[in-house]
Amino acid sequence: MNGASREALAAARERLDALTDNTSVDAARLAEELAAVTALLDREVSLRRVLTDPAQAGEAKAELAGRLLTGQVGGEAVDLVSGMVRSRWSASRDLVDAVEELANTADLTAAQRAGALDGVEDELFRFGRVVQSSTELRAALTDRAATASAKGELLRSLLGGKADPATERLVVRLVTAPRGRSLETGLESLSKLAAARRDRMVAVVTTAVPLSETQKQRLGAALAKLYDRQMHLNLDVDPEVLGGISVRVGDEEINGTIAERLDEAARRMAG
Repeated sequence: MNGASREALAAARERLDALTDNTSVDAARLAEELAAVTALLDREVSLRRVLTDPAQAGEAKAELAGRLLTGQVGGEAVDLVSGMVRSRWSASRDLVDAVEELANTADLTAAQRAGALDGVEDELFRFGRVVQSSTELRAALTDRAATASAKGELLRSLLGGKADPATERLVVRLVTAPRGRSLETGLESLSKLAAARRDRMVAVVTTAVPLSETQKQRLGAALAKLYDRQMHLNLDVDPEVLGGISVRVGDEEINGTIAERLDEAARRMAG
């Protein structure tokens, strides 16, 4: 997001944090309601254009949102969305993206309250690896001919009782309403959002053999010092790297594997 939308999203995040700091607020229910608002705005193009029209007064747009949503979702969701449409947005679709992010953040907040946030982060990462390794599963989850309900049932059969409820809700929403994103991109976004709950960055670490607990702690401390941020490690084992370690943080990759060194030597010889 750029300009006005970025500022509007930052303000919305602050309002959500202030709201969910109150433990009496059911964060999981709020997430479900915000997801319903996301679906409405994604479906009703003319509505989201009206709610983001810079020529309309913010209060008038908030009143319209209130009339439409009151009785359909709870008061907290109505207040959040009303506050969002008072803000200026660079593009109408940015509003939909922002409401969706708040829905996902509310679910992650529910997991955090239950002491399950670390588990949800790991489950999202592991699910991404499972999808990556199974072309059949990926095809089933991204099949445009399959209904959303069929995909949801498939995911519930895979995750139900095996993953945290927040993980299941997040993945089901992503798969049944991808909104133009690839499955991999959506899962990576969820992982980053989960890490942000603790102001942490995500490092994807690939090694030939599993790291020991001591190695994990040392690597985490080294990366935290390097990036000046708390770091969450998503660990992956790939025998093909032959040895060493590969670390990816966002778009930056630190590659110290033997395979990479061999590839580099081959490139030099060929050149």
